[in-house]
Amino acid sequence: MTRLSLFNSPLLLGFEEFERAVDRISKTADGYPPYNVEQLAEHRLRITLAVAGFAEEDLAVQIEDNQLVIRGKQQDDAQRNYLHRGIAARQFQRSFVLAEGIEVTAASLEMGLLHIDLERPLAQPQVRKIKIDSKESQSGESPSIQDIRKGE
Repeated sequence: MTRLSLFNSPLLLGFEEFERAVDRISKTADGYPPYNVEQLAEHRLRITLAVAGFAEEDLAVQIEDNQLVIRGKQQDDAQRNYLHRGIAARQFQRSFVLAEGIEVTAASLEMGLLHIDLERPLAQPQVRKIKIDSKESQSGESPSIQDIRKGE
């Protein structure tokens, strides 16, 4: 079965990154672990994942390109002899595509919940002054070319 691409038009050149992001989102459709996204302030967010049973060393939080990737992998304890095992020690990977300018500011593990704080810094207005060149030459050449010829 071939995959139908939304961006497979010759009129949509340069959208390969968006197509890869859509592919990554669709691959992480598994519902484990469950998570919440809450707004803490106007420019601050928190993602909370329910990772009961995972220790800090079992978890990894990374940024790969514009994507926040959380991975968890528990180590089996060979010294334990389970009569019934209802709590699975499964590994997971949960990904979130980050908007431009979003920064991860902190990550903490508390009572089986992994909190990841995000912030969008306020954009500083950029003001640049552009020099205006005047064309006062009679020959129609730009002033920069005339200046070079005067120095010869």
